[in-house]
Amino acid sequence: MAAQIQTKMRTENGNLLSFLKTFLRKQPMMRRVLVSLIPILIFSVYSFGWRVLSVLALVTAAGVTTEYFFEKSRNGKPTESVLVSCFLYTLILPVTVPYWIAVVGIIFAIIFGKQVFGGFARNVFNPAVLGRVFVFITFPASMTNSWTQPFSGFPGGFLRWVPDLTDGISSATPLAAAAQGGILPNHLELFLGNISGSMGETSAVLILLAAIYLIVRKTASWKIITSVLIGVLGMETILYFSGVSLFPDPLYAILSGGVLFGAVFMATDPISAPSTEQGKWVFGLLVGVIAVVIREFSLFREGMMFAILIMNSFVPLLDIAVKMAKTNTGKRRVAA
Repeated sequence: MAAQIQTKMRTENGNLLSFLKTFLRKQPMMRRVLVSLIPILIFSVYSFGWRVLSVLALVTAAGVTTEYFFEKSRNGKPTESVLVSCFLYTLILPVTVPYWIAVVGIIFAIIFGKQVFGGFARNVFNPAVLGRVFVFITFPASMTNSWTQPFSGFPGGFLRWVPDLTDGISSATPLAAAAQGGILPNHLELFLGNISGSMGETSAVLILLAAIYLIVRKTASWKIITSVLIGVLGMETILYFSGVSLFPDPLYAILSGGVLFGAVFMATDPISAPSTEQGKWVFGLLVGVIAVVIREFSLFREGMMFAILIMNSFVPLLDIAVKMAKTNTGKRRVAA
């Protein structure tokens, strides 16, 4: 009897895997991104409870379904990149986000960030970032006023659904606390991630480990990651010594907010980032500088999202400028 049950389970699992392989177009690069997100997702559940997975499940169902209907009209099928978009979008949301807002955001992201351009490999903007910006601007109260303190100790959120809401000051993210002049977590807390914030953006150490994995597997561009961080660090250093920075020091600015997550997972999107090597450096530097300017001097503290979308729109121009510069340089050398 036990052998029959095990055989049935293996058959069912095999059928599920076969269905997924048939339903989604294979993309090994996207799978590596998903693998890099697993530790971050587990830590998110530990910090914020099992509601994390419920939001992820709804977002993924809505995102895949939306892409399926568009791709079916073109006689195609969804790609595994839609799973990456759903995971990234979920991890940059607060755990208390209403389910319907999360679903509306991912549908908007897939339609207007990807499908209106023709589907995979034709999108101008990073869909996950576009969806996050959409819900951030459209539903600001739900996206900025419901932060929670994460669980701590063992078993943390593994036996809980979601942390209780606290007052806005005590549960504010480090970025919001810096702007409000509140009590800030120290560098170690920022590095480890036991702080308030979006579901996947809190642990700097896990994001950095994911970056190493993606760079070693040639999935993410180290040039873009490095140049984004250089841009943030350089601009924050200037503001710090000018006496106008919101943060205790430039390193604190990098460890807080969505800088690391955006640099590793969003700015490096191979479709919406430059294809030329010099263009990657310019793109990353400008993303970092623009992010700092927005988060320091505007009401939108999460400047990383807006900076990435702004620079996404300039990617074709950057690549053209780099290619033209190379062509002109080559002509001058031949003439000489």
